[in-house]
Amino acid sequence: MREDFQAELDRVSSTLVTMALAVRETMRQASNALLIPDHTLARQVTARDAEIDVLYRVAEDRAYDLVASQQPVAGDLRKAVTSIQVAADLKRMSGLAVHVARSVLRRHPALAVVPELAELFREMSTVADGLAAKIVSALSDHDAVLAAQLDRDDDAMDRLHQRLFAVLLSPDWPMGVEAAIDGALLGRYYERYADNAVNVGHHVVALVTGKSD
Repeated sequence: MREDFQAELDRVSSTLVTMALAVRETMRQASNALLIPDHTLARQVTARDAEIDVLYRVAEDRAYDLVASQQPVAGDLRKAVTSIQVAADLKRMSGLAVHVARSVLRRHPALAVVPELAELFREMSTVADGLAAKIVSALSDHDAVLAAQLDRDDDAMDRLHQRLFAVLLSPDWPMGVEAAIDGALLGRYYERYADNAVNVGHHVVALVTGKSD
C-alpha cells in the first residue's frame, strides 16, 4: 500500500514539475511581450494559460484520487494536500502572467509600459524568472534548502516594487495618471507573482521535510 501511494504521489510531483516549467515560460513570454512590445506574443501567453489550467486539473484530480483510493493518514495525507496547494499557487502565477499579457493587448498599439519604467520592469522580469527557475529545480530535486531561499529572493522583488512607487509618486513624474495606473497595476502583478512563488517554496519545504510553518 505504501509503495502504491508513493508511486502515485511521484506522478503528481511529475505533473507539478511540468506545470512549473510551463508557468516559468509563460511569464518569460509575457515579460518579453511587455518590454519589446509584441502583440502576437501576448496573445500566445493568453492562449497558453488554458494548457496550464489542464495541468492544474490533472494534478488536482490525481491528488484527490490518491486521497480517496489510498486513504492516507498523517504525513502521507499532508503530502497529498500540499501537492494540491502547490498546484493552486502555480495556477495563480500563470494567471498573473496572463494579466501582464492582457495589459499589452489592452494598450496595443500604444506601449503598456512607458520608457521611464522599462528598466524597472526588466529587472522585475529577471527576478520573476529567477524565482520560477528555483521552483522548477526545488520541485524536480525535492530540494527543501533551495525552496527555503525563495523567501529571501522575494526581497529583491519587494525592493523593486518600492522603487517603482517612488518613481510613480514623484512630483517629477512626467507621464500622467494613465501611465502611472498602468505601471502600478503591472507592478502589482509581478509582486503577487513573487509572493505566490514564496508560497510554493513553503509548500515544497513541507513536502520534503514533512513540516509546515
